[in-house]
Amino acid sequence: MDHWKKRTRAVHSGIRRSQYNEVSEAIFLTQGFVYDTAEDAEARFVECGPDEFIYARYGNPTTSMFEQRMAALEGAEDGFATASGMAAVSGALTAMLRAGDHVVSSRALFGSCLYILEEVLRRYGVEVTFVDGTDLDQWRAAVRPGTKAVFFETVSNPTLEVIDIAGVAEIAHSVGALVVADNVFATPVFSRAVELGADVVIYSTTKHVDGQGRALGGIVLGTKQFVRKTLEPYMKHTGGAMSPFTAWIMLKGLETMDLRVRAQAASALAVAQALEGRLSRVLYPGLESHPQHALAMAQTGSGGTVLSFDVGSREAAFAFLNALEIVVISNNLGDAKSIATHPASTTHQRLPAEQKVTLGITPGLIRLSCGLEDPEDLVADVLRALEAAQASYPARDAAE
Repeated sequence: MDHWKKRTRAVHSGIRRSQYNEVSEAIFLTQGFVYDTAEDAEARFVECGPDEFIYARYGNPTTSMFEQRMAALEGAEDGFATASGMAAVSGALTAMLRAGDHVVSSRALFGSCLYILEEVLRRYGVEVTFVDGTDLDQWRAAVRPGTKAVFFETVSNPTLEVIDIAGVAEIAHSVGALVVADNVFATPVFSRAVELGADVVIYSTTKHVDGQGRALGGIVLGTKQFVRKTLEPYMKHTGGAMSPFTAWIMLKGLETMDLRVRAQAASALAVAQALEGRLSRVLYPGLESHPQHALAMAQTGSGGTVLSFDVGSREAAFAFLNALEIVVISNNLGDAKSIATHPASTTHQRLPAEQKVTLGITPGLIRLSCGLEDPEDLVADVLRALEAAQASYPARDAAE
């Protein structure tokens, strides 16, 4: 398996067949497992073998297949599948930290990630320092001996700042800190996070892996020591495990993920190129105008499936959204359907106005996740909606 390409691993890695030798992975819809004897039950609670299970909250054959397949894709030793992406983020951080520990985090994060770091961890005595994630000097100044972890989104939501994974990893490892990377925007298709120095990689598998709007899910990937000795005890006792049926959905999603994500990234580039020149602020790592374009290409070789752009005002943003015909208004991303989001009023609504300004989340900012529609139709829909917004609110922030 080591010599297989990613697309092959996404279809075949971790396969586990029952006595019937089924082609499609089986769904083991059971919460418990039978022991032949009382002695067997006792032994399994002392230590589970590699193909033994106790309770679905601890593990399940279908869930295990998904965990092994994702680990193979990422180049990690092991993984633990969770009920959602935020269960993965909160579980990974909470499992490794305790009162008095210090974490350094990039400041540009998804609203729920900010909540975990600003509210939850601090509530329990963890010190959190926020930095401009694109500035390595700020990372150097913030870490110190005893820093337990650094956390960042490899590409930030929604302003698409690209973090130098290798650069931050070198700084973190110099003080013995673990590198925890939320890798949703990079996707498993383009990811090289482990290769570049990430110790723990997190995905919301709701995005891209399922990629069809059907189920919530997440996964934490890392060394077997971290996953099974640090993370698993916390997750199995607090109940954040993925259901077997969801794991089966994710396995089916993985089979087509590479094809879907590459098509979505091509569409995102086409839309970004169509908007560049019409608006003065178009954020897409695949554009040469992006401040971290070279870094993005070196780390992933793609600009990804998501872009953001500023139409000038909240009123213009709402007019743009309401004029869309193909793209739907929602707050997910990485879906087969193209989705537009107004972060300032939805995903990042709770942030104070000053923090939104610092993060670049302006009233006119739109986040667009490109789906699987024909790219020409997507470009036409976006440009038509933009023209409608401009007609209603001509005082926009636009390039001449």
